[in-house]
Amino acid sequence: MAPILKISDLHKHFGPLEVLRGISLDVDPGQVVALVGASGSGKTTLLRCVNALEDYHKGSISLGDEQIGYQELNGRRVRLPESRVARQRADLGMVFQSYNLFPHMTVLDNVALGLVYVQKKSRAEAERIALSWIERVGLAEKVKSYPFQLSGGQQQRVAIARAVAMQPKVMLFDEVTSALDPELIGEVLAVMQNLARGGQTMLVVSHEMMFVREVAHRVVFMDGGVIVEQGPPEEVLVRPRTERLQTFLTRFRGVLR
Repeated sequence: MAPILKISDLHKHFGPLEVLRGISLDVDPGQVVALVGASGSGKTTLLRCVNALEDYHKGSISLGDEQIGYQELNGRRVRLPESRVARQRADLGMVFQSYNLFPHMTVLDNVALGLVYVQKKSRAEAERIALSWIERVGLAEKVKSYPFQLSGGQQQRVAIARAVAMQPKVMLFDEVTSALDPELIGEVLAVMQNLARGGQTMLVVSHEMMFVREVAHRVVFMDGGVIVEQGPPEEVLVRPRTERLQTFLTRFRGVLR
C-alpha cells in the first residue's frame, strides 16, 4: 500500500539554526505515527511544515500524489497560491496545543464554520455534520455554549471535532494535552483513541507515553532535527537501542514499566 503522507529529505532552518536536518518519513493509510523527543527536537516544526504553516528549504512533502505547499516550475520549487494551500490544509486537519476556538461563536458554529466556508456545504448540512461530531466527542449538551463556558478539555474536544468534521486524510496533533490540567487529559486522549480505532490516519506529537504505547503503530524518536530511532512502540519504548533514546525515556520509567 502506498503511503498517504510522504516526507522526503526535509530541511528547515531559522537563520543559522537548522531545525530539521533531512527528515524522511512515510505514513500509511490508517496508521498512527507518534513523534516523541525532547523540546526543541523539531517535532512541532515538522508538523507545521506538513500543514504548510512553515516554509522549508529543501526536500518535499506529499499527500498522496500531490506536493504540499509547493510546485516545481522550470526546475525551481515555487510556493503555491494561498488559496490552493488552504484547500490542501482541509485534507490535513491540525489540532494545536492552544484550542484556537472563535470566542464569539458557539460550539456548533465553531465546528460548522469550515464546512460552510471551505467545503461550501449548506448551513443545514454543515450543522448536521457538526452535530454528529460534537456528539461523538461527548459534548452534545454543549452545542449552544461559548468557549469561555467550557473547561480546557472540553475546548480541546471541540477543536478535535472541528478538525475531523472536515474529513481530513491525515490528522495532525501537536501536544494537544500539554496545556490541560491532569484530570482533563484523559477525556481528550479518549477521543483520539476512538479516532485511531476508527481508522483515522494520525501523526501525533505527544509526551503521553502510555497513550503512545497503546495507540501508535509506529513511534519515531527525534533528537536534534533528525530521526534517531523508529519502530513499533514495544521496541522503541521498551527496548531502545541508542543511548540518546535511553536517556530520554528515563523520565518515563514509572509509566513504561
